Amino acid sequence: MEIEYGKKIEFEKELSSLDQFVIAFTRILNKSGIKYVIISGYVAILFGRNRTSEDVDIIIEKLDLAKFKALWTALLSEFECLNTTNAEDAYKIYLLCGDSIRFSRKGKYVPNMEIKFPNISLDGFDLLALNERKEVVVNDNQMFISQIELQIAFKFSLGSDKDIEDAVYLYELFKDKLDIKLLRAFSRKLKIEDLLNKSTE
Repeated sequence: MEIEYGKKIEFEKELSSLDQFVIAFTRILNKSGIKYVIISGYVAILFGRNRTSEDVDIIIEKLDLAKFKALWTALLSEFECLNTTNAEDAYKIYLLCGDSIRFSRKGKYVPNMEIKFPNISLDGFDLLALNERKEVVVNDNQMFISQIELQIAFKFSLGSDKDIEDAVYLYELFKDKLDIKLLRAFSRKLKIEDLLNKSTE
């Protein structure tokens, strides 16, 4: 898999069913003009890490109710919400209260897309991921992921074996392209400098 890394990341791959699910979902977000960023485990999977995942985490910009209802209607053309069948409940009971909502293909539970608004209490990392997102074009399909440097540091901070393996995978794949000063700044803020050094030496 040859990856072109510049202002955007471009590559081609054999698409898995999970990739196809994500592409179908983000296509609706793109068409609806919604700002979003994919974070967490799927980022490593997208770039070839061989592991499974039943959910994909996405942060979307905070919307007003009218714009959310328009997005809800667009999503229901292909997907269904697993939390509720009512758009206003999804917005007021879940998203505005800091909880996520999940969408899957109609009649299925997995994989599912876990959507939330930015959590402003997480030291600004949600907003940073959203505002500094990286464009990816895979097989001519556009999606947006968190900065690789932030993704690596964040996965190290989660601390599980799976998360650390994701972080190391991304580091090894992109180490010649990374902004090392930025990566170390994130690692200091997340207090994982020793783990980063130990895992990437």
